[in-house]
Amino acid sequence: MSDTTETDGKDRTVEYLKKIPFLGEWLEPTDKVAVLRFAGIIADTTVMRRAGVNWNKFREAIPDAFDVKRLRAVAIIINSPGGAPAQCSLITEQIVALSKEKKIPVYAFVEDIAASGGYWLACAADEIYVQDTSIVGSIGVISSSFGLDQFIKKHDVQRRVYTSGKDKSFLDPFKPEKEDDVQRLKAIQADMHESFKTWVKSRRAGKLSGDDNELMEGAFWTGRDAVHNGIADHVGHVVTVMKEKFGDEIKFVDCTPEKKSFLSSLLPLGGDSKLDLGQIVEVAEERSAWNRFGL
Repeated sequence: MSDTTETDGKDRTVEYLKKIPFLGEWLEPTDKVAVLRFAGIIADTTVMRRAGVNWNKFREAIPDAFDVKRLRAVAIIINSPGGAPAQCSLITEQIVALSKEKKIPVYAFVEDIAASGGYWLACAADEIYVQDTSIVGSIGVISSSFGLDQFIKKHDVQRRVYTSGKDKSFLDPFKPEKEDDVQRLKAIQADMHESFKTWVKSRRAGKLSGDDNELMEGAFWTGRDAVHNGIADHVGHVVTVMKEKFGDEIKFVDCTPEKKSFLSSLLPLGGDSKLDLGQIVEVAEERSAWNRFGL
């Protein structure tokens, strides 16, 4: 066998071994960016079929992202109209803590939207990148319901509710609205809103261009305007930006938990294609959350 043939054979063997997990990393170490994608409504649920974002879904994936070998950064990709504040807080607290512990920078990249809770997630990053046409912001708290007391009255339906505790039947949609209930809800929302504002100010310190009345009262902007007022930092795409920062040879490692299709998220666990009323309402609420921003 000639030296050339022997060398070619060794080269092919090395290339094959590089494709084997762990062994390939040892043979050809490469700097990496870990990627976490947060897409959908932010809400916890015991219904495992539901897609979306919550801490339980990501609680193992986030540490895994920060444990990637030869890690240079973590990139979080966001496409969410918002959701539960507590879930946002749990997720971002874990990201920020690990970023400080590991001394690894975090970069957020907004796709269609990072509004309300979606923007809360984006603020976990050291820098926020958007597209020109992204929707960003909506720093506020919202609650919506229906008043059905006149409907059941018209159809001669009697509502029977028995409670122990004067505040237990809170904002019952089948009863006339009570002013005390409304004021109590607004007080809770104000408390949550203050936590949201404090979080944004702490994470965007020295970057915001505008006062609270301009930036913190639920308004939202397109990407370019968000950069102008300091809600975001730059316009840019995850691949382009990461290669500019860390070189063209940087590799991306997707650490996002297993994703389900939108259709499968609508189906019951047993595979039956029939939707119950609760599922239909859930889907309608999710669609409504996107519609608020024209999406």
